[in-house]
Parts: sequence; C-alpha cells; structure tokens
Amino acid sequence: MPPASGFIARHGLWTDAQWQAADEIKARIEQHNLTLIRVAWPDTHGASKAKTVTVPAFLNALVNGYNINVATTTLDSAGARTFSSFVPGGGMGLKEMSGSPNITIVPDPTTFRVLPWAPGVGWVLCDEYFNSGMPYFFSARQLLRQQLAELSARGQSCRVGLEVEWYLLKVAEDRLGEEHIGMPGVRGRPIATAPVEPGYSYHSESNMDLMQPVFSALATAFEKIRLPLRSLENEWGPGQVECTFAAQDALAAADDLVLFRTATRQICRRMGYFATFMCRPALKGFYSSGWHLHLSLTDTTSGNNLFMPTDDGTLLSPLGQNFLGGVLHNANAATAFATPTVNGYRRFRPNSLAPDRASWGFDHRGAMIRVLGGTGDSATRLENRVGEPSANPYLYILSQLVAGRDGVERGLDPGPQDDEPYAAARAPLPKTLIDALDVLDQDALFRKALGDVYVDYFVKLKRTEAGRFMRYLEESGAHPGDEPTVWEHNEYFDFF
Repeated sequence: MPPASGFIARHGLWTDAQWQAADEIKARIEQHNLTLIRVAWPDTHGASKAKTVTVPAFLNALVNGYNINVATTTLDSAGARTFSSFVPGGGMGLKEMSGSPNITIVPDPTTFRVLPWAPGVGWVLCDEYFNSGMPYFFSARQLLRQQLAELSARGQSCRVGLEVEWYLLKVAEDRLGEEHIGMPGVRGRPIATAPVEPGYSYHSESNMDLMQPVFSALATAFEKIRLPLRSLENEWGPGQVECTFAAQDALAAADDLVLFRTATRQICRRMGYFATFMCRPALKGFYSSGWHLHLSLTDTTSGNNLFMPTDDGTLLSPLGQNFLGGVLHNANAATAFATPTVNGYRRFRPNSLAPDRASWGFDHRGAMIRVLGGTGDSATRLENRVGEPSANPYLYILSQLVAGRDGVERGLDPGPQDDEPYAAARAPLPKTLIDALDVLDQDALFRKALGDVYVDYFVKLKRTEAGRFMRYLEESGAHPGDEPTVWEHNEYFDFF
C-alpha cells in the first residue's frame, strides 16, 4: 500500500505495480546484503548518469524521491555549459530553470537490478520531476512515455527489438596522465587501446573465440540483470560486435538499452578491455557501427501484430504501409534523434550497409527501412537502419512513433519498394549533424509532438556540440574528409 504522504504518493507518480515492486525491493536489499544503490537517469545524450546512495537514503527515495541538479541536461557531450543557468529563466526563458535548481528523481521500482559485477550494489532507473511534481521538461524517458500513452489510447502498443553494434578493444595503458584530462567543452585524449582481433573475417569462429572470455562474462551478467540477450556476434571491423535482444515493450527496450551500454562498458573495463559505442572510432581500419531498430505495433487487447498482412502477396497491412509512409516522409526531421553525433554521419554512404536516403525494401540491407515478415508472420516489423549505437533510445524510438503516426493519420503511401536503394529517387538523408538539426528546427510535426520548449532545447544543445567541431576544423586546418578526426575520437570514444 502507498504511504499516506511523501512526494511520490502526493503527486500520484506510481502505479499499483510500482508500489508492489517497491515493497519487493526492500526484501531484495536484505537478501543480497546490499549496502549501496545507484540511482540512475539517462541524460539527453542517452548516457547513464547516477548517484550512489546508502540504503537508508534509498528507502527514503522510495517515498520522497531524491534531489539532483539539473546540470546533466544543460551540458553538451563534452560538458560544455550550453545555457546561461544563472540568469532569470536559466537562459531558456523558463522560470523553473533559473539558477541551475534542484529537481527530484523518482526511482522506477520495476527497473531495479542487483549488479553482479559490483558486489553489494543495486541499480535503479529514475524519472525526473520538478519539485512541484510536474514532469521535467527535458526528460526523454517522460517524452517516450507520453507517446506510448497516446498510442495506448488508440488501443495499440509498440514492440521493439534491439540490434546494436559496438567495438571491443584491449586497454593498452596502465594509468591516466595529464593528456587524458580535459576541461568543460574540451575532452582529453582517451586511453590508448589495442585491437582484440584483426577483423574483416565475417563471423569467424576463431576470431570470435579471442573475445569469448568477455562474451561469457557479459552473457552471465546480462542474464542476472534480466537483459533478454539473443546473440553475441563477431561483426565486420576489428573487434566489432553485434548484440541482439528479444523484442519487448518499447519503454522496457529503451530502458534495457541504457543498462546494456553502461553494463557492457563497466564489465569490459574491469576485465582490462574497453567497450565503445562510438559510431566510427578514428582508428586504422575501423568500420562504422550501427543500431538497427526493429519496431512493430500490436493490438493491446489481443496482442496481434498490426503490421502483419492478411492478404497473400502483400508485405504489410494497410496500417503498416501508412506507418512506413510516415517514417519515410519524416525521415530527415527524425534523423537528428537517430544519429545525434557529428561522427555518426560518416555511415551514410552508398553500398555501406547503411542508408544514404529514405528508401525501403523487403529484406534489403541497403535500404533505410528493411521490411521483414509477411502474411501470417507474427514477427512482421520495420527495421530502421538509420541509427547509430550512441543514440538516445527514448528519442530514437519516439521519433519513429511520431513519424509513423503521422503517416497513419494522413494515409501516406510509401510507394513501391526500392529495388536499388542507393539509386532510388528518394530524399537524401542529411549529410551532417548541422544539416539534420536545421531540418528538425523547422519541422512542424516534431514541434507539435514534443513541444517548442523541447525542440528548441535539443537543437541548441546539439548545435553547441557541432559548433565546437566546426571551430576545431577552422583552428586546426583539418579537413572533415572521409576519415574521422582526432576531435571526433576525443569527443566520443570514451563518452559512449
């Protein structure tokens, strides 16, 4: 039963299931002899932020939440202050943001885990609220939940399967030095690494075996923290790995992606390895990594896949076709959410296993949207291949829901599939992060769905990041060219 008072009960922030899960957490803390709990929240970049609290402080947080500073959502990818926090309105014209105030994070008890690699430590994901109880403007998790609530009102839910590529390397330095230390807006040199296998022997069992100790440790840990891992695969580049996960409800999948990235990095580092979800590291011979998002809609009551066609010879239901039409029509405006770094746009090249335009095809890996399934196949879905592995999962998923819903509401036709996706007469994807932000900034659909406050905030935050890259090019005389720059490597290699 919820307590009679307290921040969470007073503002009605939990469901009955969450109150029940909170009671169960108390028993698990005793069972596993936990002494510390990490209360975590995803920032705008999709990185996991956390504070470590004692058990008494955490038990209080299950009643009253826990105070944190808004700062983690006002800093760009290198910690550069983007907004004038200490003027009225916090540089955003929002009275709630004046003075870099505290907000309250509320644990979601259904996300609680015991971390097997950190003895005595628990972990829980939190939602951000203003101290008034109002949802925090810049919480991507809250924004996805809003989109899912709108979907639920129409009797529908969203299923998402994760397919994420990343790089495993061996740590090649035994300590940090001054060259590794940066400052706000300037990252130091990331720690040196060495390849774990030579690469470009696709699915080589012998090369995969060189990574087996790490694979085994990850699989064991993932099972204990309830990540629904399906496979660990040796991909294309040297030490490039692909992990696939069973389909889940959209919010659970997004939460799991946050936990998957942070858990992978922590476990690997403790073993003397290094994991990065940067799209394309500035290392010799490294190939771009992607994040392929598998998505379908289901009927909330029956559980039936609403994308599955019933007529022979068709690839998608009428709803699925309209959803696909919306994703294609709004692809450019959604790209900044799926590929939110300067580095990620190096993927968008012809014949690269990544798209360069808003195309679609059935089981075609050159298209932006790869349609899978068909008549009688309950796993019918859209696989969007536009994302990079460092994308914020909440924003990536909600961008597809906003775009697809627009297609359904307007009855948009995706047109015939593209037999040659790299030669199709389709809209080209943005070539740079700046281009993508310009499109998003002017887009009425996403402004209506997310609100001007969020779109203005996101665009300014990411333009600061892109602007620092442009200044680097001007000051260094470097050319963006075809290869990743030192700036990109410093900026993203150890951040993601």
